[in-house]
Amino acid sequence: MAPKTGKKRGGRKPKPKPKPKPKTPSSSSPPTSVLPPPPTETKAADVLTGDVLRNVLRRLSLVDLLRAALACHSWRRVASRCLPRAPPLLGYFHHPVKTCLPPPFKQKHQPLQDAVFVPLGSSSPLSSLDFAPGASRYKLYDSLQGLLLLEPTAALRGGILPRFLVLDPATRRRALLRPPPRSTVPDDRLWRPSRFYIGSALLSRAHPSKLCFEVVCFAIDDGHPRAWVASVDEGQCRWRALPRAVDVEVEFEPWCFERRCVHAAGKLYWHICKSGRVLVLDPSTLHFSYMLAPAALSDHFSKYRVGEMPEDGQLCIATVENQMMQLWVRGETRWSDNGWRLEREMNLSKLYDALPGVPRDRRARSASIMLIDMDAGRTGKLFIQMLGYGRYSFDLKTCKLERLAMEDGKEYGDPIFAYSLAWPPAFLAEA
Repeated sequence: MAPKTGKKRGGRKPKPKPKPKPKTPSSSSPPTSVLPPPPTETKAADVLTGDVLRNVLRRLSLVDLLRAALACHSWRRVASRCLPRAPPLLGYFHHPVKTCLPPPFKQKHQPLQDAVFVPLGSSSPLSSLDFAPGASRYKLYDSLQGLLLLEPTAALRGGILPRFLVLDPATRRRALLRPPPRSTVPDDRLWRPSRFYIGSALLSRAHPSKLCFEVVCFAIDDGHPRAWVASVDEGQCRWRALPRAVDVEVEFEPWCFERRCVHAAGKLYWHICKSGRVLVLDPSTLHFSYMLAPAALSDHFSKYRVGEMPEDGQLCIATVENQMMQLWVRGETRWSDNGWRLEREMNLSKLYDALPGVPRDRRARSASIMLIDMDAGRTGKLFIQMLGYGRYSFDLKTCKLERLAMEDGKEYGDPIFAYSLAWPPAFLAEA
């Protein structure tokens, strides 16, 4: 029987026909294929994140760091963690003076020069006080939290309190404060004949983005200190007078007070010429008191200055009398002197010998050298004046003297105000 010639089940399937190749479109016909989507733009904040961005921002200077913080919200948050805890020192404000003649020549009165700013670096955002044209009629008296306090140069009659000019160089804003009205003190007319105005100071600042601050001025009313406090909120000023500090007696001539105060360790200090004590004002309680200097200094009528230690801000006192630098730190110990301990002592005679023109005679040299101030910028420097030979800064760390001279031949005036920004900056306050 012949076999069947039909297809068996389960046999191989027929091969599929090949698909026709797509025709290449001509130049006149539109393309049929879909183009790939354009690459998405990658933000810098998505690439530099976490520790990478933090390490980059930490290597920037302060000015560049503040500029980088304006890039976006994420950079601002990271930049706020890279900022130093303490406000950075940007430079110094002062009224330049000409070098005076050495003793025994009589010192001539020099007209007050306009205040200038000396930056620490070339990238500083500040330059001058040109935004306040009337500042030429005022003199610098205090610097705190990005603000400057100025008083009129014109002399006032006895018992009259001056007006004040407060400037914010970073934001170029200013506020003119009128004197406290007579209504703040009951029977003010009776007190004015015995009143002697001493000075003023910046007390506090509420917020770095607003012109909200407090100013204190005080006078001696019938032998006792009395303070007035001005609270300023965006141009609105309100004065209040405090009662006389009857527990603090001023039994000496009020003109012995130095008009400029010193901010140190959270309190305000006014030096008293040829005295073994300073007047202290506590900003939290607005209470006046006296603080004794070391007896080793006051017994010899040494000129000393109150300041802060650069490492931890501890209260200290410095002097350079008789060519000896002494640094006293506040602290009760077994060998303390009125609550002070001698932290450091150094003979400066060899450093003075290396300066050109400084007299070799020890008595003449001691008479021409005096300590102006301690650097409020906590750089560990003392500002020293040598009558007729210029002003110098002495570095407590390197033990070097550096001339404080301007490019035009003038020198730094006294006092020298360290200037720092209000901290933290306004746009980082809520980061």
